[in-house]
Amino acid sequence: MIQVEAFKEFRAGLNHLRGGDASKALAHLKIALEEEPANPFYISYLGVAIAATEQKWAEAEELCRSAIRMSRRHAQLYLNLAEVYVAADRAHDAADTLVRGLRYSPHDLRLKMGLDRLAIRRPPMLSFLPRAHAVNRNLGRLRHQAKHLLASF
Repeated sequence: MIQVEAFKEFRAGLNHLRGGDASKALAHLKIALEEEPANPFYISYLGVAIAATEQKWAEAEELCRSAIRMSRRHAQLYLNLAEVYVAADRAHDAADTLVRGLRYSPHDLRLKMGLDRLAIRRPPMLSFLPRAHAVNRNLGRLRHQAKHLLASF
């Protein structure tokens, strides 16, 4: 019976978190974790809520990392840790986390999309032209194709 109540609290916390009210989510997630302390999802989302409300980056990171240690094959746990890193202005660590998640869940589109959003763009080929200029765009495509062609050798 406790697991049902914990899940209800978790769902309420998740709804608040998705709705942008992390402070309300924090209370629900703490209750869920108290009732079911070994659930990696409860631990991970509590880390996200702590990062969003209290900016306690080290605590939030440790919660998310411990959740991943408990269950390495769940992509959402890597996404949550990456979200904490992005909030802490650590985009490179977020990208590394998503790459590590892809090792365990190579077909998860959410990890790939998250990594694409974090991708650091190369400078335009011709710096005196805007990035969106047709010449820069076409030269950029050629550079990209050449890079992949050379990588296959």
